Amino acid sequence: MKQNVLKFSFLATAYVAATVVIMQAADAVSAVTNSPVITNQVLLDDLVNEALEKNPELNFYRAEIAAARGGRKSAGAWANPEVSAEIGQKRVKDSSGALLGEGAAWAVSVNQTFEYPGRLSLRKAIANRDIQLAGLGFAQFKLTLAARVRSLGYNIFIAQEKLAAAREVADRFQALTEVLVQRDPAGITPVLETRIIEASTITLQRQASEATIAAQSALLELNQLRGQPPGVVVSVTGAQLNFRASPSLGTLLDTARTNAFELRIRQTELEQQGFKVSLAKNERFSGVTVGPFISEAKAGDTERTIGLGVSLPLPLWNRNVGNIEIAKAREQQAQTSLLLTQREVERRVTENSLALQTKLAEMARWQADAPQNFREAAELADRHYRLGAVPIATYVELQKQYLEAIDAMLATKQDALLAAQNLESLTGESLLINQQ
Repeated sequence: MKQNVLKFSFLATAYVAATVVIMQAADAVSAVTNSPVITNQVLLDDLVNEALEKNPELNFYRAEIAAARGGRKSAGAWANPEVSAEIGQKRVKDSSGALLGEGAAWAVSVNQTFEYPGRLSLRKAIANRDIQLAGLGFAQFKLTLAARVRSLGYNIFIAQEKLAAAREVADRFQALTEVLVQRDPAGITPVLETRIIEASTITLQRQASEATIAAQSALLELNQLRGQPPGVVVSVTGAQLNFRASPSLGTLLDTARTNAFELRIRQTELEQQGFKVSLAKNERFSGVTVGPFISEAKAGDTERTIGLGVSLPLPLWNRNVGNIEIAKAREQQAQTSLLLTQREVERRVTENSLALQTKLAEMARWQADAPQNFREAAELADRHYRLGAVPIATYVELQKQYLEAIDAMLATKQDALLAAQNLESLTGESLLINQQ
């Protein structure tokens, strides 16, 4: 009898300790979304809009576009004219060496260099492609930023949902202690039940810790992307995702070949490199320098000359062969890069399309009220365990499966969101009906 009492005391103590650990783990997760620091309840779309407005890195891409436009102005500008002046002394002597006259001599000329025909247009075309590349980079960054912010916001929402489930289980374990005190502690059962509750406690504590770390990491990165201080805490609401039916793989591939930012960037680079090859060939011929001049010399008589000068180098030794070969090699590299990028885009579209279809098919098999059914089953097990109709193994397993089912459903939606956003970045088509 004394041994049974000791076992009963040990069991009650273990349950109390387990309850304390679970409550502490739930409180740790709660700190993510219930911090005394500034807490805001926001929608996913509100987070995205804020990031697109306040993200500091956007200024980098805006400056890149401004720099490209500045380069366009420089490429279309003519070379400045050059003014040259000469001054000296002139002496005139006859054949015997006698000085006939002496006076000042000077000359002034204004020269303007004109590029070889077509060269200025080629430089403008190259500069225009720089503007296009900067614009594509800006648009790609905004789309990537929106997808990342949406994913981080949904990660915080997942942490909130896990927190709610952890609190439910923690409350049940706390109430379970009161029930165990009223039970007959006879036999080996109390010892085995103690081991079950200890193992369940360790699992629950790990789940809560992982949720805490994930939510904290997501929140820090989210604040950074939104241009907010690290201490600002947000609570994400209304993050129920609804997906469109995924188009066929052939449709997605055709759309990606036209809209994928990586392909559009590589195509623009290839076009630009083609202009650079043409420019290198054009530069085999030098520009022409033309300008009026006037000179005057006074040595007894006044001698004045007015005319038009023309000068150009003869392309005898340097035919720009080296630069032409370099430009052609870069063009070949650009062609190869475009081909490889196209294959990579096709692979990623196929991979994400299959992943999305798999996740959507998995979600379609769920019952609409599945989370509520799991919650009710856990509550039902709790009530019947108090009456002695359900063994401890069944009770603990139901609580565990309830948490794992919630986690699995949220993870599946998260995977579907990731695949949908990857397809959006590749095709430009959103597969989310309601992103709030």
